[in-house]
Amino acid sequence: MKKRLVMITLLMNLIIPYFIYSAHAEEASGPFDSQSRLLASELDDDSEDFEEFEEFETIDEYNNDFEDVPADEIERARVIEVLPGDGPGLDEGFYQEIQTVRVEILSGDQEGEEVEAIHTLTGNPGSDFEVEPGDRILISVIEIGGESQVHIVEYERDRTIYIVLALFVVLLILLGGLKGLKTILTLALTLFLLLRVLIPGLLAGYSPILMTILISLIITVVTILTVGGLNIKSIAAITGVLGGVLISGLITYIVGNQINLTGLSGQEAMMLMYIPQNVDFNFSGLLFAGIIMGALGAVMDVGMSIASAMEEIRMADPTVSTKRLILSGMNVGKDIMGTMANTLILAYIGSMIPLLLLFTAYQEPFISIINMNVIATEVIRALAGSIGLILSIPLTAVSSGLLRDKLNLRKSP
Repeated sequence: MKKRLVMITLLMNLIIPYFIYSAHAEEASGPFDSQSRLLASELDDDSEDFEEFEEFETIDEYNNDFEDVPADEIERARVIEVLPGDGPGLDEGFYQEIQTVRVEILSGDQEGEEVEAIHTLTGNPGSDFEVEPGDRILISVIEIGGESQVHIVEYERDRTIYIVLALFVVLLILLGGLKGLKTILTLALTLFLLLRVLIPGLLAGYSPILMTILISLIITVVTILTVGGLNIKSIAAITGVLGGVLISGLITYIVGNQINLTGLSGQEAMMLMYIPQNVDFNFSGLLFAGIIMGALGAVMDVGMSIASAMEEIRMADPTVSTKRLILSGMNVGKDIMGTMANTLILAYIGSMIPLLLLFTAYQEPFISIINMNVIATEVIRALAGSIGLILSIPLTAVSSGLLRDKLNLRKSP
């Protein structure tokens, strides 16, 4: 019986990815995908503004005036002085204020030179930013007709980010020692797989569902084996993590089809329909990929914590029964479950605070809010991730107990 349970647990982690991918292939014309394509086709066919943008593609074939315009270069600079200007005004009915700012270039071929840069303010607090003497900024430098045009682009923020990153690495090594170093290596691998494999693969048109499952598998296996080593603890954690994450994705896919989530809840997703690569994105698949990646870290934390606790119990009392060991793992999981479920839900709600404030300010009825595509998407994202996290607890506990029992049977004469 125990041997059958082990086989069922392992087979589940192999069957679920196949089922998800097969369901995606068979239902490519289903409501989830057709909703996205319908919205994209409506925007293409019914919006005259986008038809005008299509004309720009043919203009480039006949207009060679822009062929010799070089690409702009982003350089670092420091503000020396903000020169007095004419103040704000209206340009074709729109608010605009153009400031002239004297800056010292800190990088590139013109390093050390002082130039005058143009800083345009539009009255939009979301994009405008004021500069003062001493501020470090990024500028765009472009050579046209032998003259340099310099525009202020953004504050320089990366230096501070690198300092915080260095503090993070130092603390990991000081407090974690060798395991901290292993954590850094696995984190580097995760970033590499996401930025150099997943994102380019999606832009190349590969299935987001299949790619996300494969990359999640690689990240989970490599991270847990690197940190925990090849043992029962790691194998049990991998089983629980993959099972929980894939069940989370399966719930998202099925429920998304049922309630017609488009996967186009954000402006960024809408803009993907018009990127220069002309990729025919499966937006339902992108939603699936986002939920899988969002839940993977928390589920991995839960799985490894339970497997480690059960391993410590087994080492402290080698005579403990399998049933007692599994119950102990479940008890540990219950304590973790409450805080980690809150972690996922609070993370998603935290990103939606401005939107929730907007709905509250205009006193939108709850029935309207909960049925909005953007809200329903985030609710399903949070709930599916939390369900996957909860189910990873019994998967890890049962796997750890049964694998330990199987190992003892092999050792016995």
